[in-house]
Amino acid sequence: MSTQSRLVGYRKKLAMLLAILLIFLLWQIAAWSLPDFLMPGVLPVLGRLWQEALTPEFRTALWGSLTRLGGGYAAAMLFGIGFGLVGAVLFFFREVLKSAIIILQSIPSIAWVPLFLILMGFGNLPIMVVVAMAAFFPAALSVMNATESVQQVHVSAARVMGATRWDMLQRVYLPAVMPELITGAQLAFGNAWRALISAEMLIGFGKGLGRTLAYAGETADMVGVMTNILAIAILAALIDQFILENLKHRVLRYQYI
Repeated sequence: MSTQSRLVGYRKKLAMLLAILLIFLLWQIAAWSLPDFLMPGVLPVLGRLWQEALTPEFRTALWGSLTRLGGGYAAAMLFGIGFGLVGAVLFFFREVLKSAIIILQSIPSIAWVPLFLILMGFGNLPIMVVVAMAAFFPAALSVMNATESVQQVHVSAARVMGATRWDMLQRVYLPAVMPELITGAQLAFGNAWRALISAEMLIGFGKGLGRTLAYAGETADMVGVMTNILAIAILAALIDQFILENLKHRVLRYQYI
């Protein structure tokens, strides 16, 4: 009996290709069913995307979004992993932090935008803070939940050998939580990306893919709307597949042998 639990190699790539084709097919069927000014077809949008990608305005918007994403996501991972690991050795802190996260993560990230705008003013900082909050919750929770499943025999053995709390974090808990940490990083990226686009659309400050999408909607440019939606989807998929998935394969390479 086969024990394979995941697709690898060309079969995984084929599954991805079929998913893309299915999305395009459903999109085109919707375009055939509706007037052009309501739902443009796939080919006009692809052509517009190619033209937009060659313009300086698109590259400026892309760079603006990636800068905000990078700053917010990096801060979220740093604090999420740090607090999650600290919770492994400070049990009361872990329960307090977990309860706070459960309460706060029920609030949509976009709901924090007006507050941060008042506190921080217009600029990149409020957007980056919203992105960081959206990504922090899954990152911290994944690490804390993983530390609870660390085998006590490993913890006890480390303590018998005189391991300090720092040694426990570095040599026991961090290697043990790495699979859940990578999964949490991917979930955190999805939250961060959605929060980024939403915040850029709402704030309307500077250049970004979310602001470009909002402007296309304000001017009733449906080809522009679908072009920006497609660009957002493609970029998110590229980051996930070529950065996060490659990192996952490198860190957890023993699972893919």
